[in-house]
Amino acid sequence: MPRPALTPPPDAELTGREIEVLGCLVAGMSNKQAARALGISVRTVTVHVSNLLRKTGSASRTEAALWAVRHRLPARQG
Repeated sequence: MPRPALTPPPDAELTGREIEVLGCLVAGMSNKQAARALGISVRTVTVHVSNLLRKTGSASRTEAALWAVRHRLPARQG
């Protein structure tokens, strides 16, 4: 059964890749684990995390993950 497409909440303009990285944060992944899961470099994940912190107004990865949970964005599996 295909998973539904993820859409950003209306109060933050997140890219598709940022939503994927945010899902990795919700799943508790490190940048290295997220990079492996998404097939991108650790540096690219770091840039996405920085953008996520700015766009969500979060002060930490944990805060960003909590923001995602509050907005019902699912965690990435694997």
